Amino acid sequence: MALIEFEHVFKRYPGSSNAAVDDLNLHIEAGEFLTLLGPSGSGKTTTLMLLAGFEAPSEGTIRLDGQSIESLPPHQRNMGVVFQSYSLFPHMTVAENVAFPLSVRKVDKSVIADKVTAALAKVHLETFTHRKPNQLSGGQQQRVALARALVFEPRLVLMDEPLSALDKKLREEMQLEIRRLHRELGVTMVFVTHDQSEAMTLSDRVAVFNHGRIEQLASPQALYDAPANPFVASFLGDNNMLNCTLASANSAGGVRTANGQLLQARISASTTLAADAAVKLCVRPEFLQVGADCAALATPNCLNGTLVDLIHQGDHWRAVVRLSALESGPHSAPLQWFAKVSPGALPPGLVVGQNVSLGFKPEDAWVF
Repeated sequence: MALIEFEHVFKRYPGSSNAAVDDLNLHIEAGEFLTLLGPSGSGKTTTLMLLAGFEAPSEGTIRLDGQSIESLPPHQRNMGVVFQSYSLFPHMTVAENVAFPLSVRKVDKSVIADKVTAALAKVHLETFTHRKPNQLSGGQQQRVALARALVFEPRLVLMDEPLSALDKKLREEMQLEIRRLHRELGVTMVFVTHDQSEAMTLSDRVAVFNHGRIEQLASPQALYDAPANPFVASFLGDNNMLNCTLASANSAGGVRTANGQLLQARISASTTLAADAAVKLCVRPEFLQVGADCAALATPNCLNGTLVDLIHQGDHWRAVVRLSALESGPHSAPLQWFAKVSPGALPPGLVVGQNVSLGFKPEDAWVF
């Protein structure tokens, strides 16, 4: 039995025609790190608030260890919560902030001191006990908030975009810190973010939300390598897309572009399509090869275009290519794809404005 179960959960707000959470079914296993990922308004934070008890479901059941918890107030759910804003008490010291959850639970003072010391040691802040929050950096404040969520030894820790206010370097350091704590403590963690890189770094599984529903729930690698639909493919990682038609129902992934060119790609086994069905071809930029022409590329698929930009991004070049006549219709905007190319794989002498080709293998392209 899963630790947490959502069964047909809805959340509707007055005055809104759409459900913030729409028929959610989700099981969270004990000890796993689950990330709820999605754009703003997709339902991920509402789902977390329903689990924490700060929101009540309009319909459905939420269970903890098989017991319904919809009627339990937040303080009786034994869940630690870390918010984006830290929510530290400014008049309290670090030690007093961390001790607060134990104080409200009437834990003996002698026990509180030991537990606070242990919690601060876990986040490497044991020498900061007498400081006030305004004497700490943003990363240190977030560590205090994390220690406060862990100090009463909850079975479940919920985090609502806790790192979004930090700069890139601090955010990456805190990601590794949270990952370490999860592994060492074995506590179940549910993490909300809109940052795909953060989700890939931290998670055992990721639930990709859109319009109150889960589009796909899988490991980070499975989401990246085998996305369920174009939304997941475009939201998790970079992606190039092209509108096509299926060349034949038995063509094992053969598609036809608007100008009649045939390409080969992968079609999910769960996808049933008829010949001439409208489909999207998706190719991640790291799978594209750039050449002076198709003859220079040893790939079954090749698209021609014009190099419109070439950007150095440290460990790779970003080549932006405007494809030739591949979107139909008089009002179609020029279609641009981009490739991530390692410095050693970039053809010498490339200049903006010249004709180039993009090549890719059938197994590196998906049809939806």
